Amino acid sequence: MNEATPRGWRKQGLSFAPSGQGGWMNSHAQVPTALLLDDRIRVYVASRPRPGLSLTGYVDLDRTRPERVLAVSDTPILDPGGPGSFDEHGIMPSAVIADGMRVRLYYSGWSRLAGAAPYHNTTGLAVSEDGGRTFRRECEGPVLDRSPREPFSATSPYVVRHNGSLHVFYSAGLGWIDIGGKNEHVYDLRHAVSSDGVDWRRTGRPALAQTFPEEALTRPTILRLADGSWAMWFCHRGSVGFRGGGDAYRIGFARSDDLIHWTRDDAAAGIDVSESGFDSEMIAYPCVLRVGERLLMFYNGNGFGRDGFAWAEWDGDGM
Repeated sequence: MNEATPRGWRKQGLSFAPSGQGGWMNSHAQVPTALLLDDRIRVYVASRPRPGLSLTGYVDLDRTRPERVLAVSDTPILDPGGPGSFDEHGIMPSAVIADGMRVRLYYSGWSRLAGAAPYHNTTGLAVSEDGGRTFRRECEGPVLDRSPREPFSATSPYVVRHNGSLHVFYSAGLGWIDIGGKNEHVYDLRHAVSSDGVDWRRTGRPALAQTFPEEALTRPTILRLADGSWAMWFCHRGSVGFRGGGDAYRIGFARSDDLIHWTRDDAAAGIDVSESGFDSEMIAYPCVLRVGERLLMFYNGNGFGRDGFAWAEWDGDGM
């Protein structure tokens, strides 16, 4: 593919396309979530054994050639939760943070609803003691859930360490709106702080707010820059025809000097949909990772990652 954008990212094409790997990765490789290991890049993704169920596995990539797949997990890393649990109907990765061989994976748990709103999202935590190969739930319940100030959802987190604390940026539901007889969820981005990664102190205020009432912002990824400031890529959509029309996900950008106050500048994101191909309608769920001197982004295209995930490399200045 090797398609350049004017502002820094050079698209390199698909890294991984689901085609029944392991007997369960039948479609989608959604929300790529990258962990840098000594000898490879491990990318956790949500794949679908059947329509309506997302489970998480991983794809191992060559550190120097991220289009080269080294291994794929044979089975999902977690089974769905039991009846009535917050992750009964889906497990989607979103953030990974390592302490040696101990790896914490924050994920979005899905549960279907029988009312006017079709589903409920919260954030779960799974832990690995073998470097990110096998996992167990750290908690049976979510570590971020609905709260008095955030009554609808708390999901799609990204976690960073700073000044001895863990900071999470996550998507908080603002409500459901009727679009042509169908309820669609809208959300902004919020911030919380923790000392242990389980109990979080929330601000209750947007870290990055909507620019119009039907906008939804989700799945941030954050990078510390050489000058000490912070860069955030995230995805945003409207609510009319967003599954493939003009309101579909795009990647936005914001900067901060203190992790608290953010200035949004979507024109500086450096990446957009292509004229044709797997990301011609939608581009979503960015994950930015430093690999030595290189800066890589993994992301999804049309159909929320239906055809797999791709990678791009930064070739501009200032990152």
